Amino acid sequence: MNLIELNRALRQLRLGGIAAVLETRLHQAQVEAMPPIDFLSCLVADELTRRGDRLLERRTKQAEFRDPQRALDNFDFNFNKKMNRSLVFDLATGAFIARHEDALFLGPPGTGKSHLAQAIGQAAIQQGYRVLYRETHKLLDDLAEATIDGTRKEHMELLSSVPLLIIDDLGMRKLPVTAAEELLEIVMRRYERTSTLLTSNRPVEDWGKLLGDSAAVTAMLDRLLHHGHVLKCGPRSWRTKIDLPPQEAAG
Repeated sequence: MNLIELNRALRQLRLGGIAAVLETRLHQAQVEAMPPIDFLSCLVADELTRRGDRLLERRTKQAEFRDPQRALDNFDFNFNKKMNRSLVFDLATGAFIARHEDALFLGPPGTGKSHLAQAIGQAAIQQGYRVLYRETHKLLDDLAEATIDGTRKEHMELLSSVPLLIIDDLGMRKLPVTAAEELLEIVMRRYERTSTLLTSNRPVEDWGKLLGDSAAVTAMLDRLLHHGHVLKCGPRSWRTKIDLPPQEAAG
């Protein structure tokens, strides 16, 4: 079997990682007089790396982040110095997902809630978890469409079973009258089975009025906060940031 035939056979066996570097590794083995076991180990490592990278790419795409570039290393914690950064980095370890705990990010618009939520989602994917990101209004729109086309059961199963569900921007848009009922069902299905990260620009005291169902909101918050972590973001907004001269900023 020549190199072309071997490459073809490797791709038929779905060993594209090995096929992609085979010629390079063969040259390396000849130059370095590499023992067969080391040569084989390099090829297997190449295949595992390629598969790992493709899995991360696939899960990142499936998460459907609004801003896939959001990460902790491009977030400026110094802008709002009182933010509990130790909690942020603790959540980024994914330990709360392993424990089936939840998180609430609360604060005014523009204070970094969505950035941090998506960054933690990205970190969770790196640690092997499946993640689903939805803005609140989009989550409810999708549920309404699934109800109409007869796929609600399957869609709800997806929302209930994904290890980390990020529900972003509660309070940013007007929601349907069924919002409280739908969100409560999702939270109840996920309670102590999976993890939910929810962001809102409204304090929890306003949620009853916002969603029009105080009883449902109380039941939802009871579950979210039972094993929940609360991160207060702000008070300064990135969107109203003004670069002041040093002497004015100091005042």
